[in-house]
Amino acid sequence: MVLSLPRPHRVDVQIAVGSVLAGLALWGLGLHMQTDRPLGTTWALIPLFVLACLELLRRSRPQTALVIGTVALVADQFTAGNLASVMMFTDIMYAAVVYGTPAAARRIPVTTGLITVAVTIGFLAWLREPEAILIGVVTGLVSFAPATTGVLVRTHREAAGTARLRAEQTALLAEMDRVQAITAERARMARELHDMVANHLSAIAIHSTAALSLDDPKTTKDALSVIRENSVEGLAEMRRLIGILRDPSDDGVPTASPTLDGLGSLIGNARTNGLDVTLDDTRPPDSSKLPAPVELAAYRIIQESLTNALKHASPGLVTVTLTQLRRALEVRVTSPYGSPSGPRAPGSGAGLVGMRERTELLGGTFESGPESSAESGDGDDRKVWSVHATLPVDVSDLDPIDEGVTE
Repeated sequence: MVLSLPRPHRVDVQIAVGSVLAGLALWGLGLHMQTDRPLGTTWALIPLFVLACLELLRRSRPQTALVIGTVALVADQFTAGNLASVMMFTDIMYAAVVYGTPAAARRIPVTTGLITVAVTIGFLAWLREPEAILIGVVTGLVSFAPATTGVLVRTHREAAGTARLRAEQTALLAEMDRVQAITAERARMARELHDMVANHLSAIAIHSTAALSLDDPKTTKDALSVIRENSVEGLAEMRRLIGILRDPSDDGVPTASPTLDGLGSLIGNARTNGLDVTLDDTRPPDSSKLPAPVELAAYRIIQESLTNALKHASPGLVTVTLTQLRRALEVRVTSPYGSPSGPRAPGSGAGLVGMRERTELLGGTFESGPESSAESGDGDDRKVWSVHATLPVDVSDLDPIDEGVTE
């Protein structure tokens, strides 16, 4: 079985080739590190080439290279020695800490430090000369110094990697937040655009259909008057929305958002369009003003409910009821449920979706559907379409709603 080794890094090849050339140059010039050794100068080339080959494994097999390199360096002490061999061993020691396992990176500096201390004490005890300290210093420079340098480099690399990962995660979270913000803003603008324009366009569609289907000059004139009025109001609403979109200082809630004080005008416009609408506002006259998001949501829910009644309801009374509970505002709109007798405008279902979204954004509850008029509080037992929304008044502190106690 042949052991396959990974291809060495280009820098490792350059280090190995450069070290061998430098070692051969020193050997050719007769520059050796030691004299009076058992083996001759030619034997110093063997550790040189062994260490050069180990340089090719400094990244892929750092611990194996360190073990074999240690044996080669010890063998080099029995020859005349070569400075290039010692320099390559220090690089292999450094690479074993930088590219080795985390356990090896923690263990090697401690081991080399203990070896340095042991060598220093051992030679002092053996030689009993102060110069023996130099042997310990050289041992530390060859083993302990590159190991501690590798620890510092590895620590900085890991810190840089952690910082880079954190930056990538932060960028990813920022991108997710940006996408969510864009999606939320698009949904908000879609709701605003639908609620602003749908009512006027529905009235235009219904009255234009009536004008085309009935050959009556008075009916046609009245329909054209309603169409013109709704066109003008729709254009005004569109200009206001465009102004909001172009205003860079917009803080999320339009400064000119409609409030419940404008219900009279809204219901008057619905009556002009042909609806029989009554408003039952049971809130106390001295009640405090509601938060702007609550008033906007209530206004839009009522507006969209009247639009749906105009498009889909059968002839009859449409009732708008406002009730102030302890910590919530209750909005209910009921309209006759059945097939409309006159022309109708097509619906897309976006109105109910928008009303539900507005309610859920405030943490409230929303229900819509047919029910008997007895359930809605009327007298007879006919079918009505009911829209019921409960909007918490304090959107920052949502307490359980007590539906039986008013302010």
